[in-house]
Formats: sequence, C-alpha cells, structure tokens
Amino acid sequence: MEVDKYIASGILELYVAGSLTEEQNVEVFQYAREYPEIRDEILAIESSILELTKSVSPKLSKRKGFDDVKVRIGERKDPQVVQFPEEKSNWSTYTGWAAAILLGIGVAWFYNENSQLKSNMNVVEQEKQILEQQIFEARGSLANTNQLLNSLRDKDVILTPLGGQEVSPTSYAKAYWNKKENKVYIDAQGLPEPPDGMVYQVWSLKLEPLTPTSMGLLDDFAQDENKIFTLDNPNETEAFGITLEPAGGSEGPNLEQLYTLGAVASS
Repeated sequence: MEVDKYIASGILELYVAGSLTEEQNVEVFQYAREYPEIRDEILAIESSILELTKSVSPKLSKRKGFDDVKVRIGERKDPQVVQFPEEKSNWSTYTGWAAAILLGIGVAWFYNENSQLKSNMNVVEQEKQILEQQIFEARGSLANTNQLLNSLRDKDVILTPLGGQEVSPTSYAKAYWNKKENKVYIDAQGLPEPPDGMVYQVWSLKLEPLTPTSMGLLDDFAQDENKIFTLDNPNETEAFGITLEPAGGSEGPNLEQLYTLGAVASS
C-alpha cells in the first residue's frame, strides 16, 4: 500500500470529521492499526481541530489583579458571582464544536471538488487523445486515397468494366489492372453486401479453354468504406469474374453465383 498517497487523498480528514460510511471508517481504523504513519496523521488532524476549537472558544480568565489583592487584605468582600459565565462557556463550547464541524464539512467539500476536478481532467485528456487519433487516421486516409488515385490514373493501368450477370443483373464492378506491377484494383462499389457466411472471390480467367485462377477474396466488405480492394495478379488474364463463395473461398468458381464478368480489352 502507498501510505503517502493514502494520507494525501484527504480521507483521513473525512474520517476525523465523521463524514465517512461505516465501511470506510472500519477500513481507516484497520489501516491506522497496521501503519503507524496513518495513526500519527489521524492524531495530528485531531490535535489541529482541538487547537482550532480552543482558539475559537478560549476559557474565561479568572479575576485577578487589584480586586484580588483587596479581597485578601479585607478591604472588600469577594463579590458573589452570578452564574452567567457558565452559560457563556457552554455557548462558547458549542461554537467550538460548530467550527470543528464546519471544518470537517469544508474538508469534505474540498475533497469532493478535487476528485471531480481530477475526473474532469481525465475526461478532457481522453477526448484530446481521441481527437488526435481521429486527426491521425484522417491524414492517413487522405494519404492512402491520394496514393490510390495516382495508382488508378497510371498510364499502364487497363480498365475493365465488369457487368452484372444472371444471379444479380444490377451488380457491377471495375478492375484496374497494372500489368507492370502485377496489381489489380477492384472497385466493388456496385456489389451488394454479401450474406453472413459468404464472401466475394475474384477470378482471373483464360478463355480458351476456360481456366479460372483465384486472385483472392474481398474480405471485410461491409467494413470497407470505399469498397476498393488491391489484389496480386501475375496471370495472363483475358477476363475477370467475381463470384459469391462460402467464407474462406473456394478452389473453383461457383458459376451459379457469378455476380460480375468482364473481358480485358486487347492492347
């Protein structure tokens, strides 16, 4: 246990002021028995409050001086003292206890305000970190977008439109093939979101005879905002096709689930 931090937390002042719950009081009492530093701090706080009480309600001084001398030599009798001072003393005692209670309330208020301030500072710091992360991601996204646009506009890129097929006539896609870099960028914005447990698979096709070669899957389709996927393609492709396959992909295309198809323009 970090005793210094526990003492600095303000809980001992609340303990002395009687502002803690029963469970918290038991905890402080146990710690005070276990750690002398905590016990000494409690005693010091109690002593400070008692000193404050004394300063607020000092005891009435006894009458001394010339009156006392005159009584001793018989010049005058010791007057009967009316018992008002006792009443005043009681009032002073109440005032002292009231001051002690106000001190305890003040300590509790300060502790609560300090805790709230720390909580607010933590919230502000978390919001700052989130904003910095968002700015970082936005900058990264912009850089990736610019890089992607430059890749699609490269003079060596061959654009192949992929039209919808019988299973989904309204579907469409585009394939941007950079033969020099053996990369294909698939713009799948025109494909519907695949059902659960299914995934789109892209195929490189040789037409005579028909020979399909898998280029890869369009993973995380729903989470990808721009729906542009980069795949390797070292093949001598004559056409591109996209089919809907079970999660993980298939060794060969399911032609009954052929969503889009397009032939590469001859160069």
